[in-house]
Amino acid sequence: MKLGNVLKTSIPMALAGLVGCSEKVPEKPNVVVIYADDIGYGDVGCYGATAVKTPHVDQLAAQGLRFTNAYACAATCTPSRYGMLTGQYPFRRNDTGIARGDAPMIIRKEQYTVGSLMQDAGYNTAMVGKWHLGLGEGGFNNQDWNGFITPNPNDIGFGYTYFMAATADRVPCVYIQDGHVVNLDPEDPIEVSYTTPFEGEPLGRTHPELLKMHPSHGHDMAIVNGISRIGYMRGGKSALWTDENFADSITSKAVEFIERNDPKVTGKPFFLYFGTNDVHVPRVPNPRFVGATDMGPRGDAIAEFDWSVGEILNTLKRLGLDENTMVILSSDNGPVVDDGYQDQAVERLGDHKPAGPLRGGKYSAFEAGTRLPFIIRWPEKIKPGISDAAVSQIDLMGVLAGLTNQPIPDNAGPDSFYELDSWLGQDQDGREYVMQQAGTLSIVEGDWKYIVPSKRARYSASVDIETGNDTVPQLYNLKADLGETNNLAAANPEIVQRLSEKLNAVKENTVTRPKVVQ
Repeated sequence: MKLGNVLKTSIPMALAGLVGCSEKVPEKPNVVVIYADDIGYGDVGCYGATAVKTPHVDQLAAQGLRFTNAYACAATCTPSRYGMLTGQYPFRRNDTGIARGDAPMIIRKEQYTVGSLMQDAGYNTAMVGKWHLGLGEGGFNNQDWNGFITPNPNDIGFGYTYFMAATADRVPCVYIQDGHVVNLDPEDPIEVSYTTPFEGEPLGRTHPELLKMHPSHGHDMAIVNGISRIGYMRGGKSALWTDENFADSITSKAVEFIERNDPKVTGKPFFLYFGTNDVHVPRVPNPRFVGATDMGPRGDAIAEFDWSVGEILNTLKRLGLDENTMVILSSDNGPVVDDGYQDQAVERLGDHKPAGPLRGGKYSAFEAGTRLPFIIRWPEKIKPGISDAAVSQIDLMGVLAGLTNQPIPDNAGPDSFYELDSWLGQDQDGREYVMQQAGTLSIVEGDWKYIVPSKRARYSASVDIETGNDTVPQLYNLKADLGETNNLAAANPEIVQRLSEKLNAVKENTVTRPKVVQ
């Protein structure tokens, strides 16, 4: 199959023609991407949740465009973030799986990113919160945690950075700002290992009496803040984070960036990529959110996430920036209830359905793995409403290229389409097809979804999630069967063949983004 048969025929057009002339975008908007962690399709009020209140997310949806058919690039965190920031499908590389805390930087320093594009478009840029795309270069554990860590996100388009290296359940448990560990005492250097424990350091599996939260599976290594993690660490006591203050810390840094970069003062718009920790494990919300729901720490962490959203929105309004700021809110992958800690998430779930009407969850090829909340608000340009257009986070680079009239270099963003009209609510169809990645690959086109056969396990007992794997082809009509209960592959071999050929064409062609016609 030729690649031209795969691509939406209306996409190859002049970039200037897509975004129009200066009358359409008279002033470049600020852009804020709020990227949640493990929040599922049914975890917020505007998508059907009732057991937890999310007034700020709901306000964003009421004032903007709420998408019902929006996807992350993968069903786990690292590949989703890689795809969104680079515009390249993560399955094209073999090193985009869930990264260790001491992994080298997966986005290579010579790669062009969304941050690079926004800098080229004249924006002040920042990355705050969860990174989880590796640091440094070379092999594992090759970072200088006690000096300048390079390369880091500052090297790939982000002018200001304040982040954690990986996830809250992985060492090192420190914040890094512009390449340096924050509050590090040079007399107490950090040591990190993912292979060998440090002599004399207590571990979760050997000293459970030191824990205030116990693991349910894995997560039994280094103890930080009374919680055992993945990986081993010692030293750096003055730099260690306190889980209860994580949302406060990163949210305040995001707010400070907006305040420092008010375009009325700097003369330049800003781009902020804000990755929250909520609701990833370990879920240890600030005490003021404890009891906000009846669901325990997971529900309370959703309430904490909503607070962070509110702080961003309130800051924009206070500074008079809300009208000309595009706020994009989504999540990196679908929900998981028990992801490694005994936090009563299962016992207190009640009637709440984190995935809403969808099947599966995080790690799954079924819809709940990658179909997620997706909201865009830009009062100056977007009419409030609901869109059923098919959209994918892989197109963030293409969309922002169109928004800012900043061309993407030929060697960058190979899979990121110029879907600006869909994201603005002006095109109700969206992408011709959406690629999904979990243990196997899937493709969604129109009402149909095809999942590639796989010999991987069909069920993950540790997290109680159906993985979506099967040894036979799977075909679902999502319009008639959103819960993916009726495999129609045997009855529709011609559709299976067509979608299989299209998926394989995407895999075989390393570039699917059409070149802009000059």
